Parts: sequence; structure tokens; C-alpha cells
Amino acid sequence: MTRLLRYTLLGLLIAAGLIALLVYNLTWRPGAKEAAPVGCSAQAPTLVPGQALKVMTWNVQYLAGKRYVFWNDLAEGDDESPTAEDMAFSLDEVARVIRDEQPDIVLLQELDDGAKASDYQNQFKLLQERVADLYPCSAHAFDWKADFVPNLHIFGSVGRKLVTLSRYQIEHAERLQLPVSPANIISRQFKPKNALLTTYLPLSDGGQIAVLNTHLDRVIQPDETLLAQVTAVAKVLDKYESHGTPWLIGGDFNLLPLGQYRRLPDEQRTPYSVDSALHVLWDKYPMIPTNNEASGIDRARWLTHYPNDPGLNGPDRTVDYLFYSPRIKRVEAMVRQDDTLRISDHLPVIARFLLPAVP
Repeated sequence: MTRLLRYTLLGLLIAAGLIALLVYNLTWRPGAKEAAPVGCSAQAPTLVPGQALKVMTWNVQYLAGKRYVFWNDLAEGDDESPTAEDMAFSLDEVARVIRDEQPDIVLLQELDDGAKASDYQNQFKLLQERVADLYPCSAHAFDWKADFVPNLHIFGSVGRKLVTLSRYQIEHAERLQLPVSPANIISRQFKPKNALLTTYLPLSDGGQIAVLNTHLDRVIQPDETLLAQVTAVAKVLDKYESHGTPWLIGGDFNLLPLGQYRRLPDEQRTPYSVDSALHVLWDKYPMIPTNNEASGIDRARWLTHYPNDPGLNGPDRTVDYLFYSPRIKRVEAMVRQDDTLRISDHLPVIARFLLPAVP
């Protein structure tokens, strides 16, 4: 080996090492299971077996609003960011809807914290300030975080959170990492790290209920990622069920219910598969909306997603759901559509349940 070749190889090794160090310092590597931050007032009441519980799940689209077609909405989408005025409007509107509905538990997805696209706002804190009198307890966890993403459409920091607000005591919370989309070892570090945020709420009889919040991957082309994530979620729920722990889960699953794929125009079908991976959950557990509701005669009432696509004039699919233990009884459910179409590209799913009574 010539001296020039040795120096060249050494230089390449040093360059590779520097790149690896840079990527390591810019990105975030959460553990498989970690404690999640919880804030809870001592005055918060404790859940009682058999009581009613109202739950809302809502992807609030980092308060960006509906006046934009972003780069990840369509191939020809713009690179612009929402204005401060638009984010302030959406923040006020999200708080208005929450205060109007006053659910006992609120599951929110896509609240930004330290992201360039949302002017580095801590949106969880901003929202919490507006509803603190209703929700003394909260938990939160990142599902996407990096100091710098080299994608030219982002070219800056990202920070996106799952947030759970509760009227009732939260004993503790944890973040559980879900399978990530396939990619090379470098680009994988900059991608979202989809997760479960699980909060454990104590019951007055000494038991507890597990409330889970999630946002599954948003794929461009169908692959095995969503199936792997749903399968991982199902294993967690199976564990609670086998232990006799009542549970609820809500979030943006980015998957269609039975029958909706064929109702979408060809150009809107790309991210989805004919056979929805969501069947892994609906085959086992009750779902809101049910497949009959989401694809039946009144299906328009159960649409939850209004993509930022100028070719659409309203919501056209269902991707947000609540699943719950068979031990819990559904009382009523709805998608709030009438006054939420301009706030986010998702609509809130709301349900009232009865918790299991003491045996």
C-alpha cells in the first residue's frame, strides 16, 4: 500500500468519524422504554370505578392551520411556515374547543417544542396556560426531535410531542418506542421516532387504568412500518388485558378503516394499502369509529382527516381512532366537525365511557 493510499484512507476514516460524531450530537436516541415527565397537582381527584369518563383525541398539526399546502402535503407543496398570527389563531381555537367539550382526558398529537417550522414555540406550555384550571395533571413525550435536520424542506430543528391532559391524578407515565421506518443508518437518525405515551391513572379501589396516546408513522409508500407499529401496540394492549388492567388508547394511526380505501380517488390512495394494518387491532378490540360507522350510510359524520390539498373541500377519510378494553363500556361518541375544519388537518374524536365497576 502506497503512502498516498494510506493517507487517503486515513483521511476518509477521519471524515467518516467526524460525520458520525456530528450526526450523534444533532440527533436524539430514546431508549426502548423511558419515564415520561408528569406534572400533577395534589388537588387533582382520583378516578372511581364505575364512573363516566369523557376522552378526546386530536392531532392539532403543530397549530399550523389550514391556509397552507406544505412540502409534505403534496409533491408541489410550498416550503413556507405558518405565520405567528395563524398559530395564535389555532392555539386559541384548540383551547376553545377543549374548554367547550371539557373532556376528562385529552390526547393531543403534534404539539411542537423547539421546532424551526413553528418559530421554536413550546406549544404544550402555551396551551397548558390556557386550560390549566381544567387540567391539573399532564404528561408529555417527544416522538420527533433533532437539533438540525439536513432535509432542504426543514433545514433546522424539529421537536414534536405527544401530550396528555387529565382532570384526574396521574400516578406516573412512560414513553415506549415503536418500530421505526427502514432507512440507512444515517438518515434513520433524523426521522420521527413514533412512540406510545402511556399514563397510569390510579383508581380509588387501589387499581389503575392505562391511557395511551400515539401517532403512528406517516408513510409515503406502503411498507411494513405501520404493520410493525400496530403489532407492537397490540402486544402492549394484550398485556394490559391479560393482567386485568382497563385501558384506552387514542391517536392518529394514519390507517384507514375497512371499506374506505376504495372510496378514495386513485391519487389519494398512495400512502395506504387495500388491507389496512389496523385490522390487527379491530379484530381484537372495540374501535371508535367502528368499521360500520366509518364506512356505512352515515360515514361522513366519522371522517377525521381533511388533508391540506386545495383539490379537497372537506374531510375525506378516517385515520384517528379510540380503542378500548372490552371491560370498558362505550356510552356515546362523535367526531366534532362543524366548527373545527379550519383549525387543523385532523378533527377531534370524542367519546364517553363507563369504567368497570368494582367486582
